[in-house]
Amino acid sequence: MIIICQKPLKKLKINGIALFPFIFIRKPEDKENKVLINHEKIHLRQQLEMLVIFFYIFYVIEYYYWFFKLKDGFLAYKRISFEREAYANERDLNYLKKRKFWNFRKYLKIKDKR
Repeated sequence: MIIICQKPLKKLKINGIALFPFIFIRKPEDKENKVLINHEKIHLRQQLEMLVIFFYIFYVIEYYYWFFKLKDGFLAYKRISFEREAYANERDLNYLKKRKFWNFRKYLKIKDKR
């Protein structure tokens, strides 16, 4: 895994993004942000498990499903199963060592609350 500091991310207002096999981060000091890096590593594992391209296809489909249902881009993003798994486990720095294959599936089910 390679971590690259990328200033164009400032325009996107995100701190980091995983695009297999890279993690792009906005600020150089975020190289030391273990929670952010772990969050993005979780996405790299998800991407690898889904042969990369299917991750992106499923991610976009899931985003638009929630966007049309909720009419809110941020809420749609937070409902994506990949993001739910990553946010739920980003502080557990040993998560990837014990994570089960395709574990994001358990985050597909969600109670309909906003």
